[in-house]
Amino acid sequence: MLAIELTNLQKTYAGGFAALKGIDLKVAQGDFFALLGPNGAGKSTLIGILSSLVLKTGGTCTIMGLDIDRDGARAKSHLGIVPQEFNLNIFETPRQILIHQAGYYGLPAKIAAVRADKYLAELGLTDKAHVQTRMLSGGMKRRLMIARALIHQPAILILDEPTAGVDIELRKLIWNFLTELNRQGTTIILTTHYLEEAENLCRHIAIIDRGLIIAHTQMKTLLNRLGQQTYIVDLSKPIKKSPQLKHFAPTLVDAHTLEIAVKRHQPMNALFAELTAKRIAVANIREKTNRLEQLFLELTTKEAAP
Repeated sequence: MLAIELTNLQKTYAGGFAALKGIDLKVAQGDFFALLGPNGAGKSTLIGILSSLVLKTGGTCTIMGLDIDRDGARAKSHLGIVPQEFNLNIFETPRQILIHQAGYYGLPAKIAAVRADKYLAELGLTDKAHVQTRMLSGGMKRRLMIARALIHQPAILILDEPTAGVDIELRKLIWNFLTELNRQGTTIILTTHYLEEAENLCRHIAIIDRGLIIAHTQMKTLLNRLGQQTYIVDLSKPIKKSPQLKHFAPTLVDAHTLEIAVKRHQPMNALFAELTAKRIAVANIREKTNRLEQLFLELTTKEAAP
């Protein structure tokens, strides 16, 4: 049984705008799945249909084998959704918010209290449990929304930009928490504009653009489609001109920096060997652009071409 299955999913708004033009998508149970696309591509509409906030125009949608048209309430009970915008009661405390959310799913008060304390602790919010939510920072509110989505322990967690506005340290905390949650069996669907987030966390990916799925595959398979990757090489000692390498064509950015394109079939060891032979000491090497971002731009540009 699949966690999510969409077949020919369509949504046309009243003004005639077709937000989804026949989406076919399958997400396996236990997967960590990335759903990426530019603004206006249809991601929010798709999530809205899954959560019943948006009515589809056509097609079918099942959640844990349950059709949302025929068994919507049970289907939704398997979902936990973290929206992009804050929608918390700012005058309640985090603990109150979690316990009240548990009540919507019929959880007994004792179980709700235990789970609330558990998620507050795991997301680093224990010391803020009894503070009005309006006093929390943006990062704390973001983590509280994740805890709220998990209080009924859903099979599927959908996160819409979960680390937007979160600093690097808190982003790592959220990444580690989600990775462990997925390891324990929760299916996670992630939308994000931080493409390195998807590359680091997700095993499968779908890219949506203009209401259509333009790529749907394993993350590694998609990244392997890149013909080459450009690296920035920081040098330990300055050089005056670009070195002549046998299998690579470096460009001198400045006295301490080279830019080198490496084709997919070329091993990095070969590059290091040639630089060493030229007595060029490397202090650091890094990707010029995120690989997934580069591929994303290539795919969406190709799709837009006449």
